[in-house]
Amino acid sequence: MELADILAERAVLCCTGVETKRQLFEQLAERAAELTGSPQAEILSAIVSREDLGSTGLGNGIAIPHGKIAGLGGVTALFARLDQPIDFDSLDDQPVDLVVMLLAPTGAGADHLKALSIVARLLRTESVVDELRRMDDSARIHALLTAPIATHYAA
Repeated sequence: MELADILAERAVLCCTGVETKRQLFEQLAERAAELTGSPQAEILSAIVSREDLGSTGLGNGIAIPHGKIAGLGGVTALFARLDQPIDFDSLDDQPVDLVVMLLAPTGAGADHLKALSIVARLLRTESVVDELRRMDDSARIHALLTAPIATHYAA
């Protein structure tokens, strides 16, 4: 599995005016519902329920909220770059500006974990994170995120 397999170009958002985690989750759930056909309320509930267990803010301004949705066709990713960082109760207490939301079908344990691993590995690459923070064009962000993994480690 590559990020290109689960991240559609329409799943990349450059968000302006988002002030809270809840607002972000609502925007992501709305777009996810458009892309997957799953009910927006169900997506929002899954993400909020998971977040209630503990923050998915990893540190360094990055968060990977995730949840499982009954009837979803496969693992789906959405990416948001926020123009202003928001409080996320992250492990390092730093606000978040880069978010990858992962949705997986109920029972998709291995695929869900593999997607989390791919995203976490990519977002540990400092050059990728720096470039994402400089970009404000969703097509360019999508191209960067979905480039073959080896591309990010070359040079």
